[in-house]
Amino acid sequence: MTATRPRQLHLNINALHSGFVPSAWRLPESAPDAFIDVHHYVRLARIAEAGKLDAIFLADNAAIVDQIDFRPITALEPTVLLTAVAAATTHLGVIGTASTSYNEPYNIARRFASLDLVSGGRAGWNVVTTADLPSARNFGLEAVPDHAQRYRRADEFTQLVKDLWDSWEDDAFIGDKATGRFVDLAKVHPVRHRGEFFSVQGPLNLPRSPQGRPVLVQAGASADGRELAARHAEAVFSASQSFEESLDYARGLKQRAEALGRGPDAVKVLAGLTTIVGSTEAEARRRRDQLVDLIPWNYSLTRLAGTLGVPVDRLKLDERLPEDLALPGGGNGNHTFFHATLAHARRGQFTVRQLIRELAGGGGHRVIVGTPEQIADDIEHWFKAGAADGFNLMPDQLPGGLQDFVDGVVPILQRRGIFRTAYEGRTLREHLGLARPAGREATRRAA
Repeated sequence: MTATRPRQLHLNINALHSGFVPSAWRLPESAPDAFIDVHHYVRLARIAEAGKLDAIFLADNAAIVDQIDFRPITALEPTVLLTAVAAATTHLGVIGTASTSYNEPYNIARRFASLDLVSGGRAGWNVVTTADLPSARNFGLEAVPDHAQRYRRADEFTQLVKDLWDSWEDDAFIGDKATGRFVDLAKVHPVRHRGEFFSVQGPLNLPRSPQGRPVLVQAGASADGRELAARHAEAVFSASQSFEESLDYARGLKQRAEALGRGPDAVKVLAGLTTIVGSTEAEARRRRDQLVDLIPWNYSLTRLAGTLGVPVDRLKLDERLPEDLALPGGGNGNHTFFHATLAHARRGQFTVRQLIRELAGGGGHRVIVGTPEQIADDIEHWFKAGAADGFNLMPDQLPGGLQDFVDGVVPILQRRGIFRTAYEGRTLREHLGLARPAGREATRRAA
């Protein structure tokens, strides 16, 4: 009998320019221009690869949605930047964000297929629906499209991108010098799509990559977001603040995916996790407080108010959050971070000042402040209990916080037998334990 392979933890680095904490760029070891420096991201990728992490992930925005008079922003276009990162690494996955709200399926399919081929099968696409007004206005709109409409568009968009990626059969490219046959045209298929939002003839102008097609990643806590993830996602970035919330989310998502005909392991849940590492817990807390104290309170208040969808004057530093909070924009805003932040505030009965410190001046994601052993204990607990298949790591400061995690936490996880000591494959799908999707011809024969 073949032994069952032990379940393995998955770890990504979410490369948020200078670090998760908004003031990270102010530390002496930080470079203020890191957010536009390709060498900074290459350095992060090499540290992550040395730690045997699954992938580096880049978020993206189609507008300036932060207070740039204080904090760096996500600025460089992800697929362009990740091409440079892929060239500087050999195993690390490269995951980039692209919105279905303000792009076209053919361009996104081509862009990520190109990244997948350039990287040798290490690419992933983080599918997002953009909900902020500045982005809408950058694309000629005066209002954010309705939430349900955004997700219908995203569903059609994502399915169409998958169809384009699969428009070449695996053996369509021949390149036979002796016969002069370059491509077998019988194995390259138009998609002929006509839908509610898009009309695309196809096929794509690129063959499939070593991993078949890029890994599909998604994040979203709304009912529509969970449905999109259950239908299409192969990895999901979640933002649960508590173990119980994450366990419920992971179980519900996997059950829904299985009900849609996908296997119980078809989707990996990667919980967002900010780490602040110290040799002692007291040292880690001093580091957290140092970083929070470098953030102007008006910045933190404005950011929190934006997450909650309320005017900033409704938040009082030494009072708890208002009781009558509702989803931002009448439900048309970001559900994920609203729910995560509100749940954490209610559970801890924090004042606004305490909440901001608990969140390390950030918004929505869970923060662990402690020693490498304490952080490893927490990660192992969530992983073994099924609350997460892994974590989307957001160190407090970059690259130092990532180096602290790789040097301190990773070896503990490896000794406990839940994280790899060496890469066993070359593609992102192999790192994540995901099956290579069948090509078009194989799918047709099976039908």
